[in-house]
Amino acid sequence: MNQKPTLLVLAAGMGSRYGGNKQIDGFGPNGETILEYSIYDAIRAGFGKVVFIVREEILELAKGKFLPKIEGKIEAEFVLQSITSFVPEEYQNPDRVKPYGTAHAVLCAKDVVKEPFAVINADDFYGKEAFEILSKFLQAGVQPNLHAMVGYAIQNVLSENGTVSRGVCTTNASNQLIGMVERTSIARESGKIVARGNNEAIEIAENTPVSMNFWGFHPAIFKDIESMWLEFLPENKENIKSEFFIPLVANNLIESGKAAVEILEGGKTWFGVTYTEDRPVVIASLKSLHESGEYPGSLWG
Repeated sequence: MNQKPTLLVLAAGMGSRYGGNKQIDGFGPNGETILEYSIYDAIRAGFGKVVFIVREEILELAKGKFLPKIEGKIEAEFVLQSITSFVPEEYQNPDRVKPYGTAHAVLCAKDVVKEPFAVINADDFYGKEAFEILSKFLQAGVQPNLHAMVGYAIQNVLSENGTVSRGVCTTNASNQLIGMVERTSIARESGKIVARGNNEAIEIAENTPVSMNFWGFHPAIFKDIESMWLEFLPENKENIKSEFFIPLVANNLIESGKAAVEILEGGKTWFGVTYTEDRPVVIASLKSLHESGEYPGSLWG
């Protein structure tokens, strides 16, 4: 399609396990947020626009944090995700507190994103190579029925400070996604990687690809997400904790034969802040990347 792709940032999460707005916390040597590194890497990989999905209560805070730094370097837009966004009145539940999850967040951007786009979490560091490989896919490989996900080996995306949730992937011989299972309690135990849940413990091989929510989509995905969303709402009206996740959409597209998802092997470096105790590790990792020359002394000059 050869048009500059867009970066869609999921920044509306509550940060409940971390204990604050980690999307706008400073971790870099000059107080840079993790997200600033993703935007920097996206700009040098050829992205033309960044769209922030935020909650209304952090909108002005986010604008003040990011716009002065990126102005003139990349086009920027802000989109709100709320518990009533794209929810017809008959399905709104006054008892609901949290938004509906990642696929709902993507749907909230459907009116401002018309080109191939990447989706990332605001609080994960994905690495320069991941943006480069996904940018190439979005400019040359993406199709209405072919999307992508950057895969990361499970051994590289754990936390030393507690369990993590990861979308564990099964792939075919063509390196396409067959399916994904969200495992909500993964940790290293006695040298092995183990997922616990439903009174069972499942060992996961070290190199198993997992989703870190770094996706590449053709804009045709919005139509598919919306039709699934309108099926999800009546089924989940009374469940105030139900969430509409991107893996649910991906699995549905694959199982129905409507689309394929290619796993891109660009996930070399990852770190993030699931827990407050992860903070020093992230600070040290970013400092090292600056010192090695991967990033300039100050990201924005």
